[in-house]
Amino acid sequence: DSFILNRSASGDTLAYPKVSSWKLEGQVGGDCCSWDGIECDDNTGHVIGLDLSSSFLYGSINSHNSLFQLHHLRRLSLSDNDFNGSEIPSAIGNLTRLSRLDLSWSGFTGQIPYEVLQLSNLVILDLSWNQLELRNPSLKSLSERLLNLKHLDLDRVNVSSTIPQSLANLSALTYLSLVACELHGKFPTSFANLTQLTYLWLPGNEFNPDTLSWLAKLTKLTSLNLDSTNSSGDVLYSLKNLTKLTYLDLSLNQIFERIPSWFGNLTGLIILHLGGNEFWGSVPQSIFTLKNLVELDLYGNHLSGTYKLETFLNLKKLKMLQLSSNHFSLLTTTVIDVTFPKFTLLTLASCNLSKFPDFLLSQDELEVLDLQDNKIHGFIPKWIWGLSAQTLHVLDLSENFLTGFDLPIVVPQWINLKLLDLRSNMLQGPLPIPPGSIEQYFVSNNLLKGEISSGICNLTSITVLDLSNNSFSGMLPPYLGNLSKSLSVLDLQNNNFSGPIPRTCEKGNTLRMIDLSQNQLNGHIPRSLVNCNMLGFLNLGNNQIEDTYPSWLGRLPELRILILRHNGFHGAIGEPKSNEFPKLQILDLSFNKLTGCLPSRHFQILRAMKVVDLGKLRYFEVDVSFVGRETHWPIYFSYSMTMTKAGVELKYEKIQDFLVAIDLSSNKFDGYIPKDIQILQALQFLNLSNNFLSGPIPPSLGNLSNPQNLDISQKKLSGEIPQELVQLTFLGFFNVSYNQLIGPIPQGKQFGTFGNNSFEGNQGLCGNPLSKKCYPGGLSPQPSSLSKKDDGEDSWFQFGWKAIMLGYGSGLVNGLILGYLFNPMKHKLFVKYFGRQIQSRRKGRMN
Repeated sequence: DSFILNRSASGDTLAYPKVSSWKLEGQVGGDCCSWDGIECDDNTGHVIGLDLSSSFLYGSINSHNSLFQLHHLRRLSLSDNDFNGSEIPSAIGNLTRLSRLDLSWSGFTGQIPYEVLQLSNLVILDLSWNQLELRNPSLKSLSERLLNLKHLDLDRVNVSSTIPQSLANLSALTYLSLVACELHGKFPTSFANLTQLTYLWLPGNEFNPDTLSWLAKLTKLTSLNLDSTNSSGDVLYSLKNLTKLTYLDLSLNQIFERIPSWFGNLTGLIILHLGGNEFWGSVPQSIFTLKNLVELDLYGNHLSGTYKLETFLNLKKLKMLQLSSNHFSLLTTTVIDVTFPKFTLLTLASCNLSKFPDFLLSQDELEVLDLQDNKIHGFIPKWIWGLSAQTLHVLDLSENFLTGFDLPIVVPQWINLKLLDLRSNMLQGPLPIPPGSIEQYFVSNNLLKGEISSGICNLTSITVLDLSNNSFSGMLPPYLGNLSKSLSVLDLQNNNFSGPIPRTCEKGNTLRMIDLSQNQLNGHIPRSLVNCNMLGFLNLGNNQIEDTYPSWLGRLPELRILILRHNGFHGAIGEPKSNEFPKLQILDLSFNKLTGCLPSRHFQILRAMKVVDLGKLRYFEVDVSFVGRETHWPIYFSYSMTMTKAGVELKYEKIQDFLVAIDLSSNKFDGYIPKDIQILQALQFLNLSNNFLSGPIPPSLGNLSNPQNLDISQKKLSGEIPQELVQLTFLGFFNVSYNQLIGPIPQGKQFGTFGNNSFEGNQGLCGNPLSKKCYPGGLSPQPSSLSKKDDGEDSWFQFGWKAIMLGYGSGLVNGLILGYLFNPMKHKLFVKYFGRQIQSRRKGRMN
């Protein structure tokens, strides 16, 4: 009675609410031993088994639940329910007679309670696929106390440790699964003691690439999964005698070997996954003798040679075949009266196919078909549009030479198609409309033209719409806003769309990325964008928008990239409101008509630009991964942009997520450069060029931590270049050309790498790299920012240049010569200022 029955709480298609048939005592059927899911001892009548797996149970559970009064319980399964983030109650320790405990897939969270160690009779323990941690107790203590275990499944439990040696003491183990447990370090060689193991799964852990010779002792293994474990080629030599294997997954490792011919001796293999390694050479003929294979994955290796596709099709039991992204070619021939396997998944990308394989005509169970990056020319045949009409979820024909469709444009017959990818072909004519079931539609980089058909408005489930880099024209249809409740990505860049931007963001929308750049859109930015609370990327650059600066976009809590370049934005930016743009990292307002002073107050509130984060290499992207019935198609839609770097406009196809940039160039800003810029410690790119700024370069710019590009050229800046800028050791591009600067150019560190064009157009500048010298003989005085750690150095320096002043009365030339000769630190200065210290994801595969 403490739980709600909620169908969504269980994922099994055969799930049903077992407790709905339970009756109160005294009613017909009130004997609990007759209830569904209950097992009683025939002699004592005690409840010894409770199986409520897949029973629609939803709600929280704690130690006061009457479940924990069943002290005679031996078997307990609550798997595939939803206990709403509850912790596993500590009262689980009361059930000391348990031999089986299954809490998998049940919405438990937090630390696994220490009381689990009291269940010393456990033979089967399954806590997998919850958000649990095993820290205290640890995996070590668990393996030291639960010595009767034969089946241990901790998939997705956060263990975050090495594999303890004590785990090898569980000599009765037949089943061990530790998928993605954040394990690391070495495989313990003592695993050789686990000779009863038939099932060993360790994928998704970062082990050291040590020898796995101990595997050779586990001769009873039938299922072995080492996917993504950092394993190397040594593992192959340990598998030769594991002749009982039916499942072998070595995907996504570092195996640089030929595929051994003795794989043909593993005649029981049903699943063989070798994708994402460095296998090279030809596919051995012995692979084609494995007649029991249902899944064969050779994806993403360096395999070479030429093969008849029919050779693979002779494996009649195949359901899944992945040959994509190797170095071989597949030949297809027309075969008559031959029975082919019925595939559910087929990936033949980058296989040098020259036409659509004929055998596809017989396929009516496909869920995924990938023919990307081949050499298929001409029309898409009309039979494709009815291929596996009831089952097809993913169709990828991108990166071929397809020119059109061998039938009038009609809605295809697919009723379950989720993803259609036609990118990077030579398709012409109007936009083909996909079926209403579509979720992700890619047609970028083609020759399509015309207006967007009203049929698009029927795609009520669409999450990604990418029509970029075509020749579409006309006005953006107002019904685009109707799609915003499902859309995550809207990419219409580089077309010929004109007119105003329609209302695109209804309340409750899911938009994360909008790119309308490089069109001919005009008018104002629609205020409805303020409803896009999940929006991380907005690019309206290179249009004809006439508007004032949209400071109200600062209310978007997730916005990280805002690009408004090459438009007609005008007026002053004005004072910010508190907490504007809390996550903004890239701001490009270049080539507009903005006036007034630089937005100093805005710099003070850009929180995400203040903290340097140079963690793992990641990119700005939206996760739009597709999940089918039996397949997972990982897709990450990357943000892209054009930005001026080192004076050149560059296209960034991917954007590193630690990039921090401000480009305010080519506007009409005036006044001084604010010293507050120094608080933007994460700033890497700063471009203020081609404005009406005046005054000195603030020395505070030298306090920035990580600037790589600094462009403050073509203004009215005056004074000297501050010596503090020498401290910008990461600076790769520096431009102060065409200002009114004077004095010596700072020397040393990165300044020794900048050429004349960084300083040209400043009549008063002197020193390297310019030909104009500041002093006879080319000697420049020591910068005032030089560290004064050594009093002796400092006193010698002062004496040397005091000699210049003393000599001034008897002749300037003599004084300069004295200053040079009486400074014995000349060589050390040369070393300090001129000696520089040199400091040292593919399109997703199926899982």
